[in-house]
Amino acid sequence: MITVIGESLVDIINDPHRAGSTQAGPTQSGPTQAHPGGSPLNVAVGVARLGLATNLVTHYADDRYGLMIEEHLESNGITVIRGGSAPTSTATATLNPGGAATYAFDISWDINGASLPALAAVGGSIHVHTGSIAAVLAPGDHATLTLVKAARAHATVSYDPNCRPGLSPDSAAARTQAEVFVAASDVVKASDEDLAWLYPDRTPEESMAAWLELGPALVALTRGADGPVVVTRRGRVEMAAEPVSVADTVGAGDSFMAGLIGGLARLDAVGAAARSRLADLDPGELHALAAYANRAAAITCSRPGANPPTSAELGSLTGSLTASEG
Repeated sequence: MITVIGESLVDIINDPHRAGSTQAGPTQSGPTQAHPGGSPLNVAVGVARLGLATNLVTHYADDRYGLMIEEHLESNGITVIRGGSAPTSTATATLNPGGAATYAFDISWDINGASLPALAAVGGSIHVHTGSIAAVLAPGDHATLTLVKAARAHATVSYDPNCRPGLSPDSAAARTQAEVFVAASDVVKASDEDLAWLYPDRTPEESMAAWLELGPALVALTRGADGPVVVTRRGRVEMAAEPVSVADTVGAGDSFMAGLIGGLARLDAVGAAARSRLADLDPGELHALAAYANRAAAITCSRPGANPPTSAELGSLTGSLTASEG
């Protein structure tokens, strides 16, 4: 069992210059389109599609956007632990004639009322993932950290800061909070944009090395078309992004994160008892893991929206391992 802790929201894209109906919906083609989103939700969907039993500790309301999210989660076989009482969160992007977007957020993060079932979920899980808004937005950030710390006795932990300067513009505060979660994690993934915002005075390689010193066994960096870098104390892997015809990049980083979790599960490197296994991944295994996650991101980029691959589409980690050794 994998448990993901974090926000569910609806991304609303408003393009007043596009002809068609104004009715919002996950598949409508009019000027306003709405799609379930949120980095943790996307990771949960990605992990579930790789065949792993998945919980999502989250919040959404019984409103029309919440029902859209619920249908999406149910269709992917995800067990939901839901708290909070606010309306379903939304992020609205309005496009100008040139395609540039201005954003408006209506976000809340509070899982009050779900403490006991959430604790039971992490207690029954071999791996726990969190990040993004859930790790920085009060009051739910405190509950998130409490759950992560409780999980460490029996589960490995992963974290993706997935920084949102529009919601938490204080980079110094975000940096402090990120380092708290990095220190509580075994696997950390960030984008080059995340690290540039959090640490403008040092290189991404310096930031990755500093995070390793805080305690994680593995740190991954995504760099868009330049591909990922994955480092441990034993090795380093860098590879180009897979060539693909890009529809958009929505959810690509979340699919990479899901690929890391799924790949580590296939390497028997999740769970507290496997921490030494995780720390001792050999160069071939590290390369196979990076290639697996890289391929997940590429497939997601090849189609519109946050639509991560299934295990059948992604193929086997064993194949990546064989190729890396050949």
